[in-house]
Amino acid sequence: MTYELLTGLAAFAFASSITPGPNNMMLLASGANFGFRRSIPHMLGIGIGFTLMIVLVGIGLIGLFDAFPLSHTILKFAGVGYLLWLAWKIANAGMPKAGSNARPMNFLQAAAFQWVNPKAWQMALTAITLYAPDRSIWAIGFVAGVFGLINLPSVSTWTVLGQQMQRVLSSPLRLRSFNIFMALLLVASLIPVLYPGVL
Repeated sequence: MTYELLTGLAAFAFASSITPGPNNMMLLASGANFGFRRSIPHMLGIGIGFTLMIVLVGIGLIGLFDAFPLSHTILKFAGVGYLLWLAWKIANAGMPKAGSNARPMNFLQAAAFQWVNPKAWQMALTAITLYAPDRSIWAIGFVAGVFGLINLPSVSTWTVLGQQMQRVLSSPLRLRSFNIFMALLLVASLIPVLYPGVL
C-alpha cells in the first residue's frame, strides 16, 4: 500500500469513525447515563466487532451482496428497524436507580449490533471496495487493522463527552430531555443511509 493510499485510508477511517452515527449517539447516551468506566465493554464491542466485520466483509460477504443485491436491502431495513427500536428505548430511559436493571450495552451486544448498523455496513463495504480492491488477505487485514487502531479512540471520544455531561444532566427532567434528543439524533443518523445524497 502506498503512502498516499494509507493516508487516504486513515483519513477515511477517522472521519467515518468520529462523525455522528448510531454507535456514537449510543455511546454519548451511555456516557451520560452510566459513565465512562461502565461503558468500556460497549466501546470495546464496537471497536473489535467492527474490525471483525471488515475482515468478514472482505473475505466473502461483499460477494454475497454482489450476487444477491436484495440481501443488502433486507439487511439495511432490518438495521433501520432495530435502530428505531433502540431510539425508542433511549427516549424512554429514566435516571438509573440503585438496584435497577438499567445497564449499558455489553461487549457481545455491541459487537453484534455492528451487523445491523447501516452506517457500519456502509463503512465496511466502502473500505474494502476502495482500499482492498484485490481482496487479498493481506490487504483486508491491513484495512481492518487501520480501522481497529483508529475506531476505538474515535468512538471513545463520544463516551467521554457524554460523561462530561453527567453534571448537567443530574435532574430527571434534564436527563429525560437529553435522552429524547439523543433518540432523535439516532433516528436522524439514518437519513444518509435511507436517502443518500440528502446530507
